[in-house]
Amino acid sequence: MTALWQRHPVGIVGLGLIGGSLGLDLLARGATVRALVRRQATAERALQRGLASAVSTDPELLRDCGLVVLALPLDQLLDPPLPLLASLPPGAVITDVGSVKLPVLQTWTRLLGPAGGRRFVASHPMAGTAQAGVEAGIAGLFQGRPWVATPGEGTDPVALAAVAELAEAVGARWLTCGAADHDRAVALISHLPVLVSAALLQAADRGATAVSPGPVSPGAVGAGERADAALDPGVSTLSELVRSLASSGFADTTRVGGGNPELGTLMARGNREPLLAALAQYRQALAELEGLVAGESWADLQASLTEAQQLRPEFL
Repeated sequence: MTALWQRHPVGIVGLGLIGGSLGLDLLARGATVRALVRRQATAERALQRGLASAVSTDPELLRDCGLVVLALPLDQLLDPPLPLLASLPPGAVITDVGSVKLPVLQTWTRLLGPAGGRRFVASHPMAGTAQAGVEAGIAGLFQGRPWVATPGEGTDPVALAAVAELAEAVGARWLTCGAADHDRAVALISHLPVLVSAALLQAADRGATAVSPGPVSPGAVGAGERADAALDPGVSTLSELVRSLASSGFADTTRVGGGNPELGTLMARGNREPLLAALAQYRQALAELEGLVAGESWADLQASLTEAQQLRPEFL
């Protein structure tokens, strides 16, 4: 049977990174895509970029859609506007792309009622960049990336299959799990890295300022020393030097920390308890490494880093 996304228009609510990228990929595969946005300026720019077949600020645009993707920020998923709820087509399959699943599943199951709740599929494509807004959408974002669904006890298998077909159509790797398990997992591998990477940026900034408030010497400079001559006219302090020397390794480890602050905050608010548990695990691991360095336990440190080296391929 032809997939639902091929038989009926696909509605996308929100054309940021995920919504815009999904629109581009679906259009490239011959789908009809109708996108609902909040601002007329966004609608005009989205049409210029070719993110959807039709874009409007009027929820009536969704009326004939067979599948609706809620590509909204987490706070709007947990407290959706009433006009949006009223405009969702009866009988349509509804899915979301939020990074936290248990509260979203509970909210929409309650809002849609017993019948509508069966057609709601809580899902999360594990793909992204540091960009946001109508300019962020890119083709091929989901290729080879996980797209996980967290069906509830009453989720209709037909609705679940329809979202799976959508995900697979854009090249994503489909899988399912429980909503609570999803939230614990993403706290460790998605939400924790945002805070760790932000902390690394702050540590580099504050550490450079604390260690050397004076100019940098052309030669070797001990911690806290001041120098009489600048290393370079454009690099006169340690703070400037660490910025000039930062390269690909620092860029890779701080990418997510330099992303959208609003999104990071919403992740933390929506997944607070699992994130706190993940932070505790990280704090323990960091303390162990600190202890090895402080105690000059170089063989043990090498063993710990070797373990980390062996673990990394399992996560990528």
